[in-house]
Amino acid sequence: MLFHVRMDVRIPDDLPAAQTDELKAREKAYSQDLQRSGKWRHIWRIAGEYANYSVFDVDSVEELHQLLTGLPLFPYMQLAVTPLCRHPSSVREDDR
Repeated sequence: MLFHVRMDVRIPDDLPAAQTDELKAREKAYSQDLQRSGKWRHIWRIAGEYANYSVFDVDSVEELHQLLTGLPLFPYMQLAVTPLCRHPSSVREDDR
């Protein structure tokens, strides 16, 4: 199952810099592990914003929920999730 997820990050200004840096390092490691596993298929930064568009390839809605709530920055995110399905006019065979 493919899902498009917009992630907007809103880290509080009063969060100590050391804590912010540690959260960002954990977030990067977690997201890169998911990318290597194929669960997080694509990630694009939204220019000028602390936000991204991502595509996840998971087995269920519950799995997506588990992955998203496992993000270290999850408490500071606003998420918008959209389910995707293959377009009949697509010329690609691998875009299920």
